Amino acid sequence: MTFHASSRAVPGRLTVLAALLAAFATSAAPAFAASDIVISQAYGGGGNSGATIKSDFVELFNRGTAAVTLTNWSVQYASAGGTAWQVTTIPTVTLQPGQYYLIQQASGSGGSVALSPDLTGTIPMGGSGGKVALVRATTALTGPNPAGANVADLVGWGSNANGFEGSGPAGGTANATAAVRNEAGCVDTDDNAGDFTIATPTPRNTATPANVCGAPSVKPIVPNCPASLGVAQGYAGVALLSASDVDGIVNGATITSSPVAGITLAGFSAAGEAGASASARLEVAANVPLGSYPVTIRFVNDQAQEASCTVNVAVQALAAVTRTIPQIQGAGAASPVANTTQTTQGVVTAKVAGGFFLQDAAGDGDPATSDGLFVYSSTAADNVSVGQLVRVTGTVVEFTPNGANRSYTEMKDVTAAVALSGGHSVAPTNITLPNARLDQVEGMLVRFTSPLTISQTSYVGSRGELTLSSGRLEIPTNRYVPGSAEALALAAANANNRIVLDDGLFTAPTTIPYIGEGPTVRAGDTVTDLTGVVDFGAIGGGGAGFKLQPTAAPLIARDNPREGAPLLPSGNVKVASANVLNFFTTFTNGVNHLGQTTAGCTIGSSTSRSNCRGADNLAEYVRQRDKIVAELKGIDADVFGLMEIQNDGDYSAGVLVDSLNAAYGAQVYAVVPKPLATGTDAIRVAMIYKPGKLTLAGQAMADADGVNNRPPMAQSFVAANGEKFTLVVNHLKSKGSCPSGDGANADNGDGQSCWNGTRVLQAQRLVNTFLPQVVAAANDPDVLVIGDMNSYGMEDPIRTITAAGYVNQLERFVRPAGLPYSYVFGHEAGYLDHALASAALSPQVVGAAEWHVNADEPEVIDYNLDGKPQDLYNALPYRASDHDPVVISLNLVPSYVDVTASVQKVSSGLVFNRATQLFTGTITLVNKSGATLNGPLQLSLAGLTSGVTLVNATGSKNGAPYITVNGGLAAGVQVVVPVTFSNPAKAGLTYTAKVYSGNF
Repeated sequence: MTFHASSRAVPGRLTVLAALLAAFATSAAPAFAASDIVISQAYGGGGNSGATIKSDFVELFNRGTAAVTLTNWSVQYASAGGTAWQVTTIPTVTLQPGQYYLIQQASGSGGSVALSPDLTGTIPMGGSGGKVALVRATTALTGPNPAGANVADLVGWGSNANGFEGSGPAGGTANATAAVRNEAGCVDTDDNAGDFTIATPTPRNTATPANVCGAPSVKPIVPNCPASLGVAQGYAGVALLSASDVDGIVNGATITSSPVAGITLAGFSAAGEAGASASARLEVAANVPLGSYPVTIRFVNDQAQEASCTVNVAVQALAAVTRTIPQIQGAGAASPVANTTQTTQGVVTAKVAGGFFLQDAAGDGDPATSDGLFVYSSTAADNVSVGQLVRVTGTVVEFTPNGANRSYTEMKDVTAAVALSGGHSVAPTNITLPNARLDQVEGMLVRFTSPLTISQTSYVGSRGELTLSSGRLEIPTNRYVPGSAEALALAAANANNRIVLDDGLFTAPTTIPYIGEGPTVRAGDTVTDLTGVVDFGAIGGGGAGFKLQPTAAPLIARDNPREGAPLLPSGNVKVASANVLNFFTTFTNGVNHLGQTTAGCTIGSSTSRSNCRGADNLAEYVRQRDKIVAELKGIDADVFGLMEIQNDGDYSAGVLVDSLNAAYGAQVYAVVPKPLATGTDAIRVAMIYKPGKLTLAGQAMADADGVNNRPPMAQSFVAANGEKFTLVVNHLKSKGSCPSGDGANADNGDGQSCWNGTRVLQAQRLVNTFLPQVVAAANDPDVLVIGDMNSYGMEDPIRTITAAGYVNQLERFVRPAGLPYSYVFGHEAGYLDHALASAALSPQVVGAAEWHVNADEPEVIDYNLDGKPQDLYNALPYRASDHDPVVISLNLVPSYVDVTASVQKVSSGLVFNRATQLFTGTITLVNKSGATLNGPLQLSLAGLTSGVTLVNATGSKNGAPYITVNGGLAAGVQVVVPVTFSNPAKAGLTYTAKVYSGNF
């Protein structure tokens, strides 16, 4: 189970002995027979959407020093949580030391790369997780976690895997990733969680060069040369060459084939260090005669290694133009000459990774036919420059990126690209957004005549992309009922109102573009005078869209500057809702925040590192913690509702409070003790509060019904003025990881995404069952419902809650002034984080707002250390999470007022009843104020003689019994209130009568 330190305040480290014992404990695993043959890769996303490889596969590897013959062995597969095993029998085969063996499994309709397997099976494997066993038999295994002499190896991957070696399964995969054994298969500590990395699949078969484990490894030179270079007779040509060596310095290059006059190697530049690239140019002079010339280039390094590549130079007669660019494009959705070889010419307007854009400078005057064309050939791009008139020969194709619903006309398989002359220019075509026909300017140089707004920054670090639109884009279901005509119209308008500003690289940039002061670029900033070439291709987040490859540096204005926490109208209680994005004090590497080795995180009866989320290590944790603390301190709420904090009792919440108090330099916050139920997820909701401002009233409550894997948490508080309210924190089912099939939880295309049926059930349970229980327990109707509902403003779960009488405070306070949003997804903004007040509390809410400290900020500036070309981190609160916090100001007012001064009180004498032993009488109240006193009225008898009881009291307030008088009291009108006392000691009866208007 997870190690918990006895005190959060005293960091420490395990002793050497304790560390050894902990390491031994975490490596405990089912008994397997020793084997040099291991499973080195498992991939189940083959042929799925987003996959490159067409088939699932299992890869075996001989990590030993001797050949091993497999006879009557099998590879077996079971689903992540399954117990039924499918078998692929391995024929008798001998694997040499360092040799791989590739077993193909089921294929799908997606992907473009076919495997070269040593064996083909038919088992469909899971794309996100599963279990693969290497077995010394062909009989199907049984049970979730098989062991014994026949099981040579077992790999479980994905968070739901119930069978694995060691402390836990390997991580979860996606359609483009596999579970890959470390060090090319050589690592085997019998711990799947530590032995495997989730990475791009790299299938290897028996023909792959041997990788003998433990042998001295000298990596080869890897040349990078085009296979061919087409040159027109009378025109010069060039091909760019490079070579690198991971562990050596490439320091020489020569042509080793028969010399050809006019074909030379020029501009050689040696690699500056091991792993860097050497470069050179293969130049073909204009006087080289017609013909085909195979040119072999040999690269050498400082380790006496060499490697060669061959470029087939073809010198041909200059081809005649067969079609103009507008003729190739045509007026339809696809080129009328697709899949044919054509020759065309135009001016180069832009060069990007992988090719260049060509435009007919004159055009054909028809706005339905684009005058531009993308030429997909990096080799051809080496021969041309922007401003040159180029004639190019190649195949016209319709390229459809993964996830796209349309194609893009381009030229590939280029056999010649000839620069005819230079010094040309093309005037950009002026366009605006919205624009439903960007296809009519695809490949063309354009200028946006109106400023554009940055709508999304999520992929500026990973892909160099910013989404641009005319004004901010709002998620349709944030404003309109899902499926309504208005929602559908807004969705269609949004689709025509965006273009993705790219950086021309098509890979993760080494220097993050468009970052300004901060360092950041924010959604809501604007771009002016934007000029570039219209492209179409894959975009961040999946799918495809129109992109702009800029030809001049975009001018970005900080029109959405960073601001401090919202300044709301003053009240007496400030509440905030904050999603802290998987704040865990135990990390995915098995270490905790004290630097101690643990078995991982616990969910139910399962403890493993794969259950942990958030920070991968101590360094990331410190960065994450500091950003969250800066965000919470900036808000300075009296009580916070938190989502996505580690579900480990109150431990991680307590660590966060300790860190927050350290930032204040005083004991400002405390944890609200958890309720009995905190759910079955790895994360929970929690609350922290200021004891100096609020007092807990009763214990926290939770709804442990099965529909809630993250139960809502309720806690009542008493403010300094004695007024009570109850806060209810929620985190409804997420929209991701769609279930298979149809039904209420499928993505039904109405904008609510997946699991909406479950969220509606959770909302119904909340308003119909849990909130009535909360109100009854608090004996107070003032309730504030906050949290990450995973539902936008007008979606079914939120409308379920508002239909029950709860008032949407963001619609009340934010919508009149602009767009309410706390999250940006798919280019559009909306609010998943809510503040919903009961009808009794709503009049006491004096302000509500989001603090746009996270959603507008680029993901690349967050706390993570991995996958970043640059580290732009700082400890400021910006991008502490992916959700913006919501802040609410309450002005809790008493439900009653003292009207004693307005009332004359006349007490009758008391009569003793011997039968009942009670004293009875009346108190007459007369309204002397000249105005009506609103009811109900409360007659309170303060300071009642000790031992005397007001028998007919309605209740007690602040230690004084009171009687409720229903209805108001008009000016000059009186009401007679009967009173009955029990006075066993017959003591003298004294009290002070006070009258209040309102409810106790």
